[in-house]
Order: sequence, then C-alpha cells, then structure tokens
Amino acid sequence: MNSRQLEKLGVPKECFKAALVGIHRAAAAGEGKRMKELIQAVLNSPETHRGDALFGELAEELTNVGQFTATEPIGYRTWGAAAIDEPTHAQMRQACRLPMAAGAALMPDAHVGYGLPIGGVLALSNAVCPYAVGVDIACRMKLSVFDMPATQLTVHPKYDRFDHALEKGTRFGVGSTHDKRQQHAVMDRDWTVTRITREHKDKAWNQLGTSGSGNHFVEFGLLTLGEDSADLNLKQGQYVALLSHSGSRGVGAAVCQVYSNIARAQLPVRYSDLGQLAWLDLESHEGQEYWAAMNLMGDYAAANHDVIHCLVAKLLGAEVIAGVENHHNFAWKEEHSGQEVIVHRKGATPADRGQLGVIPGSMADPAFVVRGLGHPESLKSASHGAGRQMSRTQARQKFSWRAVQKQLEQRGVRVLSAGADEVPGVYKNIEQVMAEQRDLVEIVARFDPRIVKMCGDGSKAED
Repeated sequence: MNSRQLEKLGVPKECFKAALVGIHRAAAAGEGKRMKELIQAVLNSPETHRGDALFGELAEELTNVGQFTATEPIGYRTWGAAAIDEPTHAQMRQACRLPMAAGAALMPDAHVGYGLPIGGVLALSNAVCPYAVGVDIACRMKLSVFDMPATQLTVHPKYDRFDHALEKGTRFGVGSTHDKRQQHAVMDRDWTVTRITREHKDKAWNQLGTSGSGNHFVEFGLLTLGEDSADLNLKQGQYVALLSHSGSRGVGAAVCQVYSNIARAQLPVRYSDLGQLAWLDLESHEGQEYWAAMNLMGDYAAANHDVIHCLVAKLLGAEVIAGVENHHNFAWKEEHSGQEVIVHRKGATPADRGQLGVIPGSMADPAFVVRGLGHPESLKSASHGAGRQMSRTQARQKFSWRAVQKQLEQRGVRVLSAGADEVPGVYKNIEQVMAEQRDLVEIVARFDPRIVKMCGDGSKAED
C-alpha cells in the first residue's frame, strides 16, 4: 500500500510511518486481504486500538494528532475598520492560523469570501493556498486611453458607435465565446505544464477575449487628469478611455478547484477545521504544478483583456495612446522584512512604491488610477475596488434592475446590460474607501463611467 492509497483512506501524512509499520506487521500475519478494513477501523476509533498488536503505533499517532492545540493566529492591520463586519474578521483570523503564516493585512473593501476574505492579504512561508488566490485566478483591471476627443462622450455622444463597439467586441456570461476563435500569443505557450491546463486548452481558446458574469464589466468613460501625468505620458485634461474587469474564465476556475481539492486531501487532521484554506508546499510536486498553472492563468487573463481592448478599439476606429493594468486574485514571490514569502492578494491590488494600478467603484461611481506608496504593513497592497456591502441575493430582493437602469440614464450613465446584483447600492462608497487608504496609494487620475456592459442576471422589468 503506497502513500496515495493511505491518503485516500484518510491517513494524515504525519502518520504514514506508523501506518507502514502496521502494514508490514499485518502482511507478516497473513492479514493482507483485510488491510484497508483494519486501517479504517483504527481511523474510526484510534482510542480503542492503542494496544493493537498490528496498528497500535498508528492508533497512538492518530490520538496525538487529535490532541493537537492550534497556535494563536498572527496579527494583522486593518484599513477602513469601521465598514468591515465581524464575520470578515473571523475569516481573516482563521487564515492567520495557518502554520506558515508570516504576515497579513485587511483592505478597506474587505468582505467575506471563500477561505480568505475578499480584500485579504496573506503572506505564507514557502506555501501557496489555492483559495487564498481565489476561483477567478488573476482577475484584473485594464484601462486603455484613446486618441479621440472627450466631447464624443459628453457634448454630442455618438451612442450607436460606442454601443456597437461594446456589443460586438465583447461577450459575457458563463461559457460565453466569440463566434470565431481569437488569436493571441498566449495560446502558443506550453499548456502541458499540468493535466488541467492541457485538458482545458480548447476551452481557454474558445473563451479568449470574453468576460464572465458577476462583477465583470467593460465600459467607456471619461478619464480626467488634473495635471500633466508623467506616469501615463498624458497632458492635463479629459480623455475617452475603456476600462475592463475580468479574469481567467473557466480554465482558471478548474485550476482552483482541482488543486484546492488536492490540498484539502493532504490537510493534516489537526487543521481539518481550516477547510478551504488548505495549502500546498511550494516545493512539493503539486505545489509546483499549481504555481505553474497559476502563472499561466495570469498570462491568459492578461491576454483576455488584450483581445477585448483590441477588438473594441478596432470597432471604434481608435488608437490606444496610454494604459494601465494590474492583477488581483494572485500570489507573488516577494521579500518582506528580509524574508521571501508568498503574498496572496485576494481582491487586493499590488501597491509597491511607484506601481500603477486601477481601483474601480461601481457602474455609476468613479474608478481611480493610483500610484502605490509601498506601505510595509499592508505588504505593499491596496484595495481592488469599493467592496460589496450587500449579498447578491439581498440585492435582487431589494432592487429592480430596470428602475435602477432608468435612474442611471438620468445621471448620464448608459448601461447596456447588467443585473440587480451589481447596481451601485450594493457597493461601499468608493470615495470613502479611497480616503481610508491614503497612506497606501495616491490618486493619479479619475475615470467616470458613461457606457457600461455587464452580464445580465435575468431580473424582470418593473411594469
């Protein structure tokens, strides 16, 4: 019986040695055919098998594992604490119990997620946690500035032109694809780095240049610079810009699911209550596979945005003159306090000193181009957006999408498609979120949405 078979039976890794001793004894005693049955009995009731002639040592080890007392969680600093609820903090404290936790922080847009809170930053020593990265691996923002007068969105908006570019240049929803496969160099990369990426390459290619559901969007808006920007190489003024938010689509979700399940299967019994925070040793075969797949998903997510922006720009008949983009839902090898660690940013944005990024609000509220300040206590991070203050179910019960759509039209925001679960009222105030992180980032420019496209959720119109 090998280690994989022991894992399937539920034997903790730290008990393998004792299990193998018992296996050899059982084989010598002619009990080979009952091996699984005997081990399962010990797993079910280790206390009653502590004196067993065959598996007594395994029972002893299992009993000791069960008596493990967890260490206290490491501390973390919170930004915007007044708007963050106790369940989010409870989830963060759980993450800080991981035995290799080396640093943590909570951003002002934080709310409950799976495993690590959205807005959570967690540094681990030589380990990666799939659910601390997230299901939508390498979800990211991309902003492109066009060479066209801002008046085309303000004084005499040519809606047909902009609407057409969004409707024809993008696709939204679970399983969405373009009518024709798009091309990008990312598909020439080695997709055989893991079985999952190899098996999902065709799906990835079909979904290239598309966005998912939920809070993914593509929108036109006005970018305003109060003064000349050396960062963007643009002069003071207003510009037409395109902003998108999406990630690695179905293949990214598959990578997360598979490697999270592997991590959970290997999770020692003593940490069984951590569940979705199961980790992979970065030096293990599985850890190396996940790391390779995660980084491929980062390149794939960036390619998705490249394709979207190229298609929309071509349909619009415009050229890109500047741009900014950045990941969240990712893990990076970085040095903090003189130690190399794996920094997980789930719904959090890298904000090293001088690093540019985009932090969005909602379909009616501004996004901001920011420059990082490299705050050490945030692990050089900032929020990735405004952050939800209401669940999707609550939002659908409270808001009528058609009614909100009409209200937004009166405010000068044209929404081509979306759902009640993504209306402005479900999000925290982005201006307040930005105020809470003045020591993490400084604002370079402001983007105000004008024409928005998201995935609709089927909310019925109000008659």
